[in-house]
Amino acid sequence: TKKKHPMFKEIINSQELDWKKVIENCLREEGHGICYQKHMVQHMLPNFDREWMLNTINCFLIRKPEEVISSFLKKWPDAQFEDFGFNNQIDLFNFIKNKAGEAPIVIDAFDLANNPEKKLKKLCRKLKIDWDTNMLQWKSGLKPYDGVWATHWYPSVKSSTSFKKTTNKKNYPKTVLNFANQARKAYSELVKYKI
Repeated sequence: TKKKHPMFKEIINSQELDWKKVIENCLREEGHGICYQKHMVQHMLPNFDREWMLNTINCFLIRKPEEVISSFLKKWPDAQFEDFGFNNQIDLFNFIKNKAGEAPIVIDAFDLANNPEKKLKKLCRKLKIDWDTNMLQWKSGLKPYDGVWATHWYPSVKSSTSFKKTTNKKNYPKTVLNFANQARKAYSELVKYKI
C-alpha cells in the first residue's frame, strides 16, 4: 500500500513482495494438517487476484468497529478510515459469497472471547474439523508464525494463555466514534451472518 505503517521497513524486508508468489505460498499444501492463514484485507491491493480464495474455506473474524478502531489508533494514531479495512472486508465477503454461492463463515470476536468453547465447537463443526479442548489455552510467548509485526501490533499475545472475557461497555473518544459510524454499515451486514 506504500503507507508508512509502524515497522514498515522490517515488515517489507521480512516478506515476499511478489503477490503471485504469495498466492502460490498460500495455496501450497504441506502435509495433511490444517493450514490457518490470517489475511488483512486492507493490505490487499486492487490488482491482487482474489479468485484463489475460492479454493479455500474462508472464515471472517469481525469485531465491533469501536474495538477495532480504538485498538488500531493506539498503535498508529495517524491511521485513516481506509486503514481499518471495513469496506475492504465487506467487499471481499460479498465477492466470496457471490462467487461461491454461499456466505463464508463469520465469527464475532466478542462472542468468541466470552464463550470460547461454545463458539469454537460451532466453528469446528462448520469447518468439519475435530474439536480439541487444547484450543482453549496455549503457552505464552510470541511464536515465529506471529510475524515480525507482532511485537508492535500484538504485544498482549506475548502474555496471553487463553481467551479473556470482554465487555462492550466502554467509553470511546469522539474520533473513534466518528470512524465507527463510517464502519457501521459494513459491520452490520457481516453481523447478520455470524455463527
